[in-house]
Amino acid sequence: MTSFAITVIGTGTGAPLAPDARAALDAAALVVGGRRHLDAAALPEGAARLVLGPLAPALDAVEKHLADFPDLGIVVLASGDPGFFGIVRALAERFDADALDVRPGAPSVAVAFARLGLPWDDAVVVSAHGRELRTAVNVCRVHPKTAVLTGPGAGPAELGAALARTGIPRTLVVASALGDPEGESVLRLSPAEAAARDWPGTVSVVLCLDESRALAPTQRTVAGQVAVASSWALPEEAFEHRDSMITKFEVRALALARLGPRLGDLVWDIGAGSGSVAVECARLGAATIAVEKTSDGIERIRANAAAHGVDVQTLHGAAPTVLSQLPDPDAVFIGGGGRELPAIVAACARRARRTVVVALAALDRVPEVREALAGAGFEPEGVLLQSSRLAPLPGGVTRLAAANPVFLLWGHRPTDSAIPTADSADSPDSAIEGAVE
Repeated sequence: MTSFAITVIGTGTGAPLAPDARAALDAAALVVGGRRHLDAAALPEGAARLVLGPLAPALDAVEKHLADFPDLGIVVLASGDPGFFGIVRALAERFDADALDVRPGAPSVAVAFARLGLPWDDAVVVSAHGRELRTAVNVCRVHPKTAVLTGPGAGPAELGAALARTGIPRTLVVASALGDPEGESVLRLSPAEAAARDWPGTVSVVLCLDESRALAPTQRTVAGQVAVASSWALPEEAFEHRDSMITKFEVRALALARLGPRLGDLVWDIGAGSGSVAVECARLGAATIAVEKTSDGIERIRANAAAHGVDVQTLHGAAPTVLSQLPDPDAVFIGGGGRELPAIVAACARRARRTVVVALAALDRVPEVREALAGAGFEPEGVLLQSSRLAPLPGGVTRLAAANPVFLLWGHRPTDSAIPTADSADSPDSAIEGAVE
């Protein structure tokens, strides 16, 4: 029979400890956990207690106890399922998984959704504990059902403030002290209402819901986020556009490869036109904002987003002037700009955390774009794309139809350079129009 050095017990979401977990706790010489869990656990007499604060000193103390008293049991109390964004990862990395006896409780996410009577197999779960809040905000922008695990500086107020600035219709459900018969609270609020409150340290999880889509009618096979697009660089016919003013699929394919859109990212599409790049980035999981100076272009972008079942936010205005209203992006695609193009590229490069990609037809503007990228600390690269598509001719033969050549330039921020400090939790974006329904 395997002998475990550390027993990890999930607790704090209402269910009483199972008899075997209670027996392990009663036999423990050292019990480690948050103050709330330790106070509620009825520790055995003589057991030492260690209140979890910074993780590294706590792990050092556990290691010393194991060295000094190898035969005396250690119990770690954790919230819910300690293997789900919990302490099991750190313990397994430090002491090896074979040393752990994990007794999970109900995850706080599961309990929070249960309180609402909603399934959560279609929810995306993102942790903001010890991580950048902007990632959680961007996931909430994209998905109709997101659970955010909170942390210091990344609680309901901060999340609510960031989402309120987006203008996206969302409801926040703040679940506090789940399982506590006296302190449990499950509140439905708007992002602005959540931002205006002071919250206790017992917040367990925040659910971010698009109420109109919170209950998906179809059964799912795979839990979690919706599957990303199985294809990309869609043909021009997949989008409504005006007079062939659309980024051609050959150009879009390489642009997407350089942008690298993914879940948790925010991508700007500047001079969006039809919004084809923004829509494709959204299909691949990123939050997207399309900037377009024409009102008919804005309507076209909305129609294309709706046709492909994704959310693309729109901002009606001319770059670079309106860019100050936006939260910092991870990546930017620029498909228009005219004489303002160098200024637009420079403004975007100052804000982009990772990549800027520029498509242009005029050879004369290539040096200016390269200089703007280099001036912002990027490493400029580029290609001239010339493609010929197969086209049928009478008599069952085929010719090559040449497309107009396009320069695609890009720059990646070096990994050791400074990343912009303003992000979606701090930057204003009140002028962004509402998400596509």
